[in-house]
Amino acid sequence: MIDDDAADWLRVALIPGVGDASLRRLLGRFGTPRAVLDAGATAWRTVVSPAIATALQRGAPVERIDAALAWLDSADHHLLTLADARYPRALLDTADPPTVLFARGRLELLENPALAIVGSRHASAQGTDTAETFARQASDAGLVIVSGLALGIDAAAHAGGLAGRAGSIAVLGTGPDRVYPARNRPLARRLVTEGLLLTEFAPGTGPLPHHFVQRNRVISGLSRAVLVVEAALRSGSLTTARFALEQGRDVFAVPGSILSQLSRGCHLLIKQGAKLVESAADVLEELGLSPAPAARDRAVPLRSGDPVLDALGTDPADLDTLHARTGLDAATLAARLLELELDGRVAALPGGRWQARDRA
Repeated sequence: MIDDDAADWLRVALIPGVGDASLRRLLGRFGTPRAVLDAGATAWRTVVSPAIATALQRGAPVERIDAALAWLDSADHHLLTLADARYPRALLDTADPPTVLFARGRLELLENPALAIVGSRHASAQGTDTAETFARQASDAGLVIVSGLALGIDAAAHAGGLAGRAGSIAVLGTGPDRVYPARNRPLARRLVTEGLLLTEFAPGTGPLPHHFVQRNRVISGLSRAVLVVEAALRSGSLTTARFALEQGRDVFAVPGSILSQLSRGCHLLIKQGAKLVESAADVLEELGLSPAPAARDRAVPLRSGDPVLDALGTDPADLDTLHARTGLDAATLAARLLELELDGRVAALPGGRWQARDRA
C-alpha cells in the first residue's frame, strides 16, 4: 500500500510546468508536500512566479498520479523523495537534485561510491571492449558503475559493472516502466535483479530527446567521477562531462586514434583539462583506490605473436594497409581475418576496415 505522504509527493512532483527548482523553493518555505498543496495561490505567489502558481492551481493530472500509484503498488518498485533517507546522498548534494526518483532493483547500491562510464552509442569494437574492461575492474575495486542504458559504451559499461563485484546502476531517460532502446531489454532485466534501474521520470513517460540530456546530470551526480571512453564532438557524453565539472566531479577520458571521429570528443575533453587515462588502474589511482588483485597482476602483452594482429595495432586498418605491413597476399589476409573475427579477436568495421579487440 502507498502511504499518504508518498501520494502527496507525487501530487506536487507531477504537476506540469513546475520544475524541481521551484518545488525546492516551495518545500523550503512550507515544509512538506501537503503544506505546499494546502498553502493556496496567494502564498504560492510569494515564493514562485504567477505562471507557476497557476500551474499549482491546476494540479497534476489525475491519470498521471493514478499511473504512478499503480506502478508503485509492487514490492520491488520504489519511490525515493528528497526527504527519504534512502535518497542518494551524492545526488542530494548537487545543485539540482530531482524531487522524486523511481527505482527498481537493489537500492543498497545507492549507498556505495560510484563511477560513471559513458560514451558513444555507435562505439567501435575496441571502445566497447575498453568500456567493459574498465567497468569490470572498477567494479571489482568497489565502485558501482553508473551509465545510461544506451547502446554501445553504456551497455558495455553496465555489462562490466555487473560482471564485477560492486554492480551497476542504469539511469533512464524514460519512465521506470519503459526500456529504451528496446534492444537493451535483456540487459534491463538483469539490472532489475542484479543492479538497479533509476529514473526521475514518472511511469508512462516515453523517450523524449530532452529527457536524455536531463538525466545526464543524475548520472554524473550519483558518481565520484565520469569516464568518457569514446565520444564524437557533438556527443551527449560531453554534456555529462560538463555536468560533472559543474558538480565538482573528476572527468577522465580515454584517448584514441587521431583519425577516429569517436576520439575527438575525448581529445577535446583532455585539451580542456580532463585527465587522460589508459587503464582502469589510472582511474582508481586518481580516486585513491587500489585495483583488485587479479586486475593488478594482469599484464597486457605488447605483441601478440600473430603477424596480422600485430599489424593492426590499436587503430583500424584496411586490407591494403595490412598487406603493406605484413607482405601477405589479399586471399591469405582475408582468410586470417575471418578466423580472428570468429575467434572474437578482431572486428569488421564499415568501409572494409578491421580493428583488433582488446582481450585483456
